[in-house]
Amino acid sequence: MLASQLFLPPSVVNLKAFLKLDQKHHQPPMKLPSTSLLVMSMTNLQQSEHPAVLFPPANQSVAAIVFGGKSDSTLYPLTKRRSEGAIPIAANYRLIDAVVSNCINSNINKIYALTQFNSTSLNSHLTRAYSGGALGKEGLVEVIAAYQSPEDKAWFQGTADAIRRCLWLLEEHPIIEFLVLPGHHLYRMDYQKLIEAHRTTNADVTCAVLSTTMGNRNSEFGVFKVNFENKVIEFKEKPEKKPVGSSRKSNDSAHDNVPGMGIYVINRDVMIKLLQEYFPKANDLRTEVISGSISLGMKVHAYRFDGYWEDMRSIEAFYQANMECTKKTNMGYNFYGKDSPLYTLPRFLPPSLITDAVITDSVIGEGCILNRCKIKGTIVGLRTWVGDGAVIEDSVLMGSDIYPMQDVQTNGIEGKATGIPLGIGAGSHIKKAIVDKNARIGKNVMVMVL
Repeated sequence: MLASQLFLPPSVVNLKAFLKLDQKHHQPPMKLPSTSLLVMSMTNLQQSEHPAVLFPPANQSVAAIVFGGKSDSTLYPLTKRRSEGAIPIAANYRLIDAVVSNCINSNINKIYALTQFNSTSLNSHLTRAYSGGALGKEGLVEVIAAYQSPEDKAWFQGTADAIRRCLWLLEEHPIIEFLVLPGHHLYRMDYQKLIEAHRTTNADVTCAVLSTTMGNRNSEFGVFKVNFENKVIEFKEKPEKKPVGSSRKSNDSAHDNVPGMGIYVINRDVMIKLLQEYFPKANDLRTEVISGSISLGMKVHAYRFDGYWEDMRSIEAFYQANMECTKKTNMGYNFYGKDSPLYTLPRFLPPSLITDAVITDSVIGEGCILNRCKIKGTIVGLRTWVGDGAVIEDSVLMGSDIYPMQDVQTNGIEGKATGIPLGIGAGSHIKKAIVDKNARIGKNVMVMVL
């Protein structure tokens, strides 16, 4: 029986917690466990929650291709030293964890991550988090970093070029379909339903699109004109004047214009023909290959998705996705769903240490040291250190890679030449801010958006 390590989400503190050190009786500060370790059978988990409705099953017939992120990211400066998929979210996770977890929970255990821009952090995370036997005997999460070869002197020129140059590796397994996924989106989808729809319609290509009931929503992944049978008639890279996410109809009332999600199921043989025969010079999968397949008259269908989906199109969207974790609503992504667990790197950090703090409606990650501070509506990432008297409101703290005391031991002095240790200094006030990893904020500093 295969065993996998499944980590529960970070603790959500919804009520005021007064955790005080009783000096008179010398009682130690309370420790708030932030995560628990649960060992379970991956095989049994998948069989019970996702019955095998596909034939052949997804783990034998589908390979997922996950992209780490693009160079011109709208999430800069969060992508200054990391790719989009490696951005921390909700205290304990990286954005790419949501996509890989969707694959695992959908019984897809052949996952290829194609990375290029600022990929060091992402490559390290994927290799450490999903190596070993967690995906079964035949399962793998393989990182394919951009490379040069005698035939191709340049780096990957785009999504289509990346897949084309990796086909020699992707064709190793006898799969039927490729599932193409952006690696930095936040959503929960059972890909087996998408693949089932693809096979039922006997499509060459199936594009996941947002349901027209999603309201006014633009998408960077183009607009698909879809008929009543969900067949794609036309693709447009940019929406017209009116928002395409509404239920606006085209001149033909039998057609809808729906925004794409950047998710595609493509038959293996079709993918090879599109990339090597029809469009051998194409660089971008969406604008050149997918749109080209429609022009060629291939069977391109749409799969409508009406669940929560955030494509992290801006810093504001990333901030709001984090803030939704702290609210008692069902509007955002559910990090606590037991039916489709979220996997990440097991770090084996100690429980968070909280001393005489007031914490309200916040998410606390592993291994934090929170002294006599006030925290409200905030995401507190791994190994975050907060000094006495600090006030943090409606913010995202991404945490640190090491503790302040380790920093002192490594560098000889606190904070290298700055004299400022890692974390949030005593008496500082942070409000409506995103504080990146390994940040150093000194004493009595104000970082506020009014």
